[in-house]
Amino acid sequence: MIGTVTSVVGRARELLEPALRGTVARLGPELGPIVAYHLGFVEADGSPRGSASGKALRPALAFLGAEAVGAPAEVALPGALAVELTHNFSLLHDDVMDRDRVRRHRPTAWALFGVGNAITAGDALLAEAQRILVEEPSPQGVRAARALARATARMIEGQAQDLSFESRLDVSMAECRRMAANKTGALLSCAASIGAILAGAPAEAVRALGAFGRHLGVAFQAVDDLLGIWGRPEVTGKPVASDLRQRKKTFPIVAALRSPHPAAARLRALLADGPTEGELEEAARLVEEAGGRRWTEAEADRELRLAVGALEGVRLAPGPRGELVELARFVGRREA
Repeated sequence: MIGTVTSVVGRARELLEPALRGTVARLGPELGPIVAYHLGFVEADGSPRGSASGKALRPALAFLGAEAVGAPAEVALPGALAVELTHNFSLLHDDVMDRDRVRRHRPTAWALFGVGNAITAGDALLAEAQRILVEEPSPQGVRAARALARATARMIEGQAQDLSFESRLDVSMAECRRMAANKTGALLSCAASIGAILAGAPAEAVRALGAFGRHLGVAFQAVDDLLGIWGRPEVTGKPVASDLRQRKKTFPIVAALRSPHPAAARLRALLADGPTEGELEEAARLVEEAGGRRWTEAEADRELRLAVGALEGVRLAPGPRGELVELARFVGRREA
């Protein structure tokens, strides 16, 4: 399985990287260096670093979506690029809002270049993403642009929900699911279906791939939430228990708070005032004692099963379909 995923992601990087570098060049001397640093092309001083960092999950989904409906992967390139730029727009802004100073084991863009520059760089990526699709010389380009615009609006809604939850202790599991479906599921749904849209595939195939991506996105968020508490900093590139530090209401935290277990009351008291650095370990232990970790692991597995099930009963090329399934299983077992 690992070999298949490594091959799929490596191919996605190879197809996408020249287009990413082209985007950086178009941004000019003010924003280009910030985006080049954020994407991992250069160090803080501008010296070359190598290939782009990041998981390349969304571009891989776009390319596989095109191949699943019988089109060459290259057909999905505008969509893969647009989705990846939109994703990085969200990362640049998220780091500012969450005050995260480290991403992928390096200082975040705002920590190096300033808040205003990081926000503006993110804005530029979002504008580039739409430009790429609306300039596609086909009706499919317009359809893809509309799909990405809808997904972006939902992603932003999810981010707003996430921020609003930080000051609340009464977040319901239904609210948490809706937030995850918006914040992460919407863009992954678009990524999985945009290649098929650009290929002019039947609506049935586009819907199936979109549903696959949506469920995969919720599973991805559930795993991300586990890593946000128990992930190893040397692997994730983020501080330990970062979600508890920020009082986020992620899947394991909400599940723990709504548990009848006695640990939930102590956790609620800690989160009401905000845990100190010395209390973070206790807070993580309370989440686990109250069942938050176990519930979230089960939720990730359930959403992955739904993702794989969404591909059944629709005509897709068996090879790419199998690679989509392997990619989904990898997401459920990732450590970063």
